Formats: sequence, structure tokens, C-alpha cells
Amino acid sequence: MKRQVMWLRSDTPSMEHLALIMRGGEAEADGIVLGVENGAAFPLRYTVRCDSRWRVRRAGVSFVDGGRGLSLTADGEGRWFDASGAAVPALDGCVDVDITATPLTNTLPIRRLALKRGESADIKVAYVTIPELRVTPDEQRYTCLETDAAGGRYRFEQVGSGFTAVLQVDADGLVEDYPGLFKRVWGA
Repeated sequence: MKRQVMWLRSDTPSMEHLALIMRGGEAEADGIVLGVENGAAFPLRYTVRCDSRWRVRRAGVSFVDGGRGLSLTADGEGRWFDASGAAVPALDGCVDVDITATPLTNTLPIRRLALKRGESADIKVAYVTIPELRVTPDEQRYTCLETDAAGGRYRFEQVGSGFTAVLQVDADGLVEDYPGLFKRVWGA
């Protein structure tokens, strides 16, 4: 299966194109973001690869205009490694990645957790801030509010900051509406 979607960002000029390919039970996301953060424009490319259980196995982020980037691999059990293969102990226990420039990374725990209506799960993610490329652990909570064949609604909470949003997703768990941040404007 191959999906392509485009999102516009609500709070700052930004647009994204995502290609998501699922084959052999694994998922590979390849996204391009043209955005503005802190008054500066940036072109960004990211890739995320997940195993058949939607656990992140590789995540990469790079600025297309030359230079800065990061590459991380994970064992799917909560251990992370940098581009040289060295362990990143600060991320121990993180199974998912959250890249701040894209709503795609909300899909990963939604698919991995497969929550039923009324169920919640607390998770720890490798939180990648854009444009700084700072990676820190972050505690989050997902609650399934409703789900059906067409998609669902999930409450997303960033536990430490108190930030909360209700996400509308399609049947594949891809965000359709992330109030105040992202709105899907095209999909196939």
C-alpha cells in the first residue's frame, strides 16, 4: 500500500508532502517539509522506518539546503543509537519518535498501540525539535475517544507541558485535523 498526503500548518507558514509505503508488514515514511520557525524558512526532509509492529527502527532528519541533520536507529525495544552506532542512553525507554515539524509521527503510536475506545496509554518518545534538531525524551499520553472503519479521534497529551489536542485520523491513522497546528489538504 502507498499513501500520499499533504498538510498545511495553521500556526506558521508551512506545508508538507508525505509518501507512506507499507510493504511486507513494515512501514516507511518519506516527508518533505517547507516551513518557517523562529522567523527563518527551512526545507526539511525526514524518513522514518517502522517494523511490522509499528516500532521505530530508523529515523533521519536533514535540512535540504545543506548541512545539518541527524540519524538515529532503534532496536524497537527502547534502545537508540546515533549515526556512529553509539548508544544514546538519554533515550532509553523511547519506542516512538516525535518530529515537531510533522503530524506523521502521531500515526506511529496510534498504529502501534491499537487502542480501543476509552483506552489510554502513556509512552516515552524521542522528541526531535525543529529547527534545532535537539533530541530529548518526552512523556506523552494517547487516549482513544472513538474509532470506526473510517478512522477515529484520539486525545494527545504532552504530559510534562500539559499540552492537549484532539486528533482526527483516517482509517490508516494519518492525521486529518490537528487543531491549531496541522490540517490535511490532500490525500490519495
